[in-house]
Amino acid sequence: MTKYIIRRLLQTIPVLIGVSILVFSLMHLIPGDPAQIIAGEGAPEKTVEQIRERLGLNEPIHKQYLNYMSGVVQGDLGNSVRSGRPVVDEIKTRFWVTLELATYATILAVFIGLMAGIISAVRHYTFTDTAIMIVALFGLSMPNFWLGLVLIDWFAIGGDWLPAWAKLRPSGWGDSWRQVVLPVITLGTGGAAIIARMTRSSMLEVIGQDYIRTARAKGLTDRVITYRHALKNALIPVVTVVGLEFGGFLGGAVLTETIFAINGMGRLTVQAINTRDFPIVQGAVLVISVLFVFVNLIVDISYKLLNKRIDLG
Repeated sequence: MTKYIIRRLLQTIPVLIGVSILVFSLMHLIPGDPAQIIAGEGAPEKTVEQIRERLGLNEPIHKQYLNYMSGVVQGDLGNSVRSGRPVVDEIKTRFWVTLELATYATILAVFIGLMAGIISAVRHYTFTDTAIMIVALFGLSMPNFWLGLVLIDWFAIGGDWLPAWAKLRPSGWGDSWRQVVLPVITLGTGGAAIIARMTRSSMLEVIGQDYIRTARAKGLTDRVITYRHALKNALIPVVTVVGLEFGGFLGGAVLTETIFAINGMGRLTVQAINTRDFPIVQGAVLVISVLFVFVNLIVDISYKLLNKRIDLG
C-alpha cells in the first residue's frame, strides 16, 4: 500500500506540470492586457510599460512560466495583479468556503443517490423503478444555473421561505442553516442523479450473481442480502463516481457561487478572469487540480478497503 501511494504521488507531478502549462498558456492567449486594465483607460503608454515591467509581463512567455514555477515550488503563488496581495492569502479564505459547499453537496448527492438507486434496483422494472429513473433523468438534464434561478424564484422570491443568497464565512455556514439549503440543492442535484443511476446499474449486476441466489436459498432476509452482500460489492463503481463528482463540485461551483453571491473559489476565479489577474487564476486552478488528484488517490485506496481481493500493486 505504501509503495502504491508513493508511486501515485510521483505520478501527480507531471500531471500538475501539464495543468500549469495549459492554464498559463490559455491565460496569455485571452485578449486584454493586465497592465492596461490596472492603469485604466486612457493611461499614458509610459505608465502602462512601467506596470508591465514591474509585473514581468514584458519577459518572453517561457521565462514568465519558469519564474512562476520557481515560486510555486517554494510555496509562493505570486501576488494578485489587481490587489497586490499574495495569491495564497486571496485563495485561503475562499478555498474553505468552496470546500465546505462541495462537501455538503456531496453528502446530499450520496445520500439521495444511494437511497434512490438501491430502491430502484430492488424494485427493478416496476413503476417505482421507472419513476425514480425519470426523476434522475430530469435531475441530470437540468443545468445548475437554471435550477438555482428556479429555486430562488420558488422559495426566495415567491414563498419567502429561504434566502436567495448565502453569506458564508471561513469558520462556518453563515448565521443560519437556511442560507445553505438552496446552494447545496443546486450543486448536488446533478450528482445525486448520476449516483442513483450508477447505483442501480451496479446493484442489478450484483443481484444477478450466483452468491446472491445462494444467500436467498439459505433463507437470509432481503434486507441482509441487499445491504450486507449486494451493496458492499456494488459500491466500487459508485465510489469512483462519488470521487469524480466531488472534484466536479469543487471546480463546477462557479455558477452556483455566482448565482447565490457566495465568496468562494469559483467566484474569485471568475472575477480574476474578467480582470486578467493571471496569478489568481493560475493559483486557483492549481489548488483545485492538486485536491482533485488527491481525491482520486483516496478513491483508489478505498477500493482495497471495500474489497480485500483487489491488488493495488
